[in-house]
Amino acid sequence: MEPGVYSVLSAGRNYEARIDGNRVSIGGRSFRAEVIDPRRWNRERNHGKAEGRQNIVATMPGRVVRVLVSAGDEVEAGQGIVVVEAMKMQNEMKAVRAGRVASLTAVAGATVNAGEILAAIE
Repeated sequence: MEPGVYSVLSAGRNYEARIDGNRVSIGGRSFRAEVIDPRRWNRERNHGKAEGRQNIVATMPGRVVRVLVSAGDEVEAGQGIVVVEAMKMQNEMKAVRAGRVASLTAVAGATVNAGEILAAIE
């Protein structure tokens, strides 16, 4: 295929998608699109809110290999909360600020999706 042309498989059907800037054309119809990569570091998302409730989220799909805290634990800024393995690399999700673990949904061995909330700090 040529650059900017992709094959998309959806519900067992194959479509040709042409991408030009922020426009995607499929089957004669054109759509405006925005690509958001949850793995990409973003100052506002990763460090913008140091007050109030802070959700610790999986930055990419993977498997929880370790849970480093329990619900109700007091944590310091920069302390590891959960370790997620993705693409054979382990990523430690950390608290941006000091606080208390208000909720903990991460379970060792569980599969998680990008953006899934693993814990919350208050």
